[in-house]
Order: sequence, then structure tokens, then C-alpha cells
Amino acid sequence: MKIKGKKVSGGIAMGEALVTRMPISITGGVDPDTGKVREKGHELEGKSIAGKILVFPHGKGSTTGSWQYYALYKRGNAPSGIINVKAEGVIAVSALITGTPMIHLLEVDPFEVISTGDMVVINADEGFVEVEKRSQGIQS
Repeated sequence: MKIKGKKVSGGIAMGEALVTRMPISITGGVDPDTGKVREKGHELEGKSIAGKILVFPHGKGSTTGSWQYYALYKRGNAPSGIINVKAEGVIAVSALITGTPMIHLLEVDPFEVISTGDMVVINADEGFVEVEKRSQGIQS
């Protein structure tokens, strides 16, 4: 399935989707040393975002989030790509300064077509996302 969207940060990324309907705060919400979400009560609490295609509505929290995201990136614990419903400044800047492919404003609700474990390709340069459902033989 191919879905059009709008580029935030260019590039191409491929990987397993990690999906949450909850906003994510990088500052304090994600451990830069492990890539694990540590925000209490978050639906991804204890799960690592490292190397995943991270699908979430938008970021939240402090403007230091971009610095914290850079720390995640430098330690090899950042996602390989980001899909937001609608980008906001902190996550957009985070993607731009690290070269993380990021796309938003998809033509369909990403939560309706992407599930955790699906294989996803982000082609932010050309403005689309491709999704291969886990049920089609892709193993997580």
C-alpha cells in the first residue's frame, strides 16, 4: 500500500513500525542511553524506538527535546524514520539536524493503515510511505 504525505526531513528509511496514538516527549520521556520510552503510563513504556519507523501523532514537551533526540541519534538509539500525523517544531528540528527521514500529513490516517510490526518504507524525498502488513508474511 502506497500513501502520499508531506516531507519534513528528506531521505529514505525502511524498518518495522512502532505505533502509538500518544504524543511522545523526547526530553525525559525517552532514555537516550537505551532508546526505551520511560514515560510512566505511556503505551510504549519500556519499548525501544531504536531503529524503528516511529509512528505517533506529534511530539510534546520541552524545546530541549531536539538536543535529547540528538543524544539518542549519536548513541545509535534513534528511530530510523518518523511518521507524524502533524509535525511540530521540536520533532521536526530533531529529524532535520540528524537527517532522520520524516513525513507527515498523510492522505489517510496513519493509525488506520499502519500497525506495530508492519514493514514500512518512508520515501520523504518523493513524499510517500509504503506499508507491507505484518499479516502478509513479514515477521517482526
